[in-house]
Amino acid sequence: MKNLMKVVFAVAVITALSGCNTTRGFGEDVEKVGGAISRAAS
Repeated sequence: MKNLMKVVFAVAVITALSGCNTTRGFGEDVEKVGGAISRAAS
């Protein structure tokens, strides 16, 4: 079960990184996620 979780996590990370072509794009993606989490917590 632990190995399955590692595989799922790796696939999620690869998918997320392939969605943004640059470091700047990755930073913007992280910022959007942070904003969504902040709004959900409010």
